[in-house]
Amino acid sequence: MKPDAPNIDLHRRWLLAAGAGGAAAGLSGFSPASLAQQAATKPLPPVASFKDADRVIVHSASGVETQRSAFGTSGITDLDILFLRNNLGAPNASIVANPDAWQVDIQGVTSPRTLSVAELKRMGLASVAMVLQCSGNGRAFFGHKASGSQWKVGAAGNTLWSGVRVKDVVTALGGVREGMRYMTSTGGETIPPGVEPKKVMVERSVPWTAMEEAILAWELNGRPIPLAHGGPLRLVIPGFYGVNNIKYVKRVAFTTEETDANIQASGYRVRAVGMKGAPTQPSMWEMNLKSFVTGPAGDAPVRAGDVQIHGVAFSGGSPVAGVEVSLDGGRSWQPAQFFGPDQGRYAWRQFVLSAKLPPGSYVITSRAIAADGSVQPELRVENERGYAHNGWRDHAVKVTVS
Repeated sequence: MKPDAPNIDLHRRWLLAAGAGGAAAGLSGFSPASLAQQAATKPLPPVASFKDADRVIVHSASGVETQRSAFGTSGITDLDILFLRNNLGAPNASIVANPDAWQVDIQGVTSPRTLSVAELKRMGLASVAMVLQCSGNGRAFFGHKASGSQWKVGAAGNTLWSGVRVKDVVTALGGVREGMRYMTSTGGETIPPGVEPKKVMVERSVPWTAMEEAILAWELNGRPIPLAHGGPLRLVIPGFYGVNNIKYVKRVAFTTEETDANIQASGYRVRAVGMKGAPTQPSMWEMNLKSFVTGPAGDAPVRAGDVQIHGVAFSGGSPVAGVEVSLDGGRSWQPAQFFGPDQGRYAWRQFVLSAKLPPGSYVITSRAIAADGSVQPELRVENERGYAHNGWRDHAVKVTVS
């Protein structure tokens, strides 16, 4: 008998509201000068010293964003520009010196067991291309100055993970015990001394069925996962926001209830501006439908004539089926074409519109269309923490053609 599924109707209703458009919003102009200034005045954190400082924006020691113009057109986001978001300090770097020795405890199954990475590598092999995106990507566009890193578009990247399917591990351990409703995973971050662990620990619960696509990964973009991105072992759940993709994962448990850790009970909850977080509010689980233009990025004048307008589109739900581009701030739309390989439903699709642009000023934006007919909304949904922004109007770029 399969475990009971959690009641996620509230979460589904919120996703529908996000697709409908929500509250009013104005066009927030892209400011490359201010972003460049930020990048120049804040050094890369030591854990991310390998990043390309000229192509990222350093918000803080725990927040590094990819510049819009840095995404390029290859499809996969290189590690030297992939965004960084850490809720806690990373463990000691010694844990990646011998990655095969790292252990993860599997609970809530018929035969619970602690497994090393070396043992996991003998249990199966899988890979998945998927968008990794921070819940607050787009937060900088909110008018109420939501707390947290002021991401624009660069707290996302298209990544390739390799490891073993959680489903295969669970099957080898006899399956999920009856009545379990959530997959609850715990990270191995360092807890500051004197702090109650539940207040700061990274422990997230998602519906147990998420294990069908989840991977216990030890490789990122063909290399051992670096410490900055959760090595030596990270739980990745395609289609879910980044906070659910647990770094330094040390425990995966199937549970009857969600964890009571603050990051789940009150954190990463969608609520009205000014309201405190509570377990009854929608949790940041599946990503919504989204796209944005990556070039031209608005950081330099564009030469008149033939211009290749390109960007990316993705979804944690119904797959992206098409993209439209507007050159006039949304008054009219033209169909774009996909290019590059289709890497699967959880990866982003690259799109391009070839346009002949005479000199002038343009407001260029995009909107994605999903296979189920839903369309990326125009406006953001106002919420306290600036989560899940997929409104196309704010994500537009102002481009000067000369």
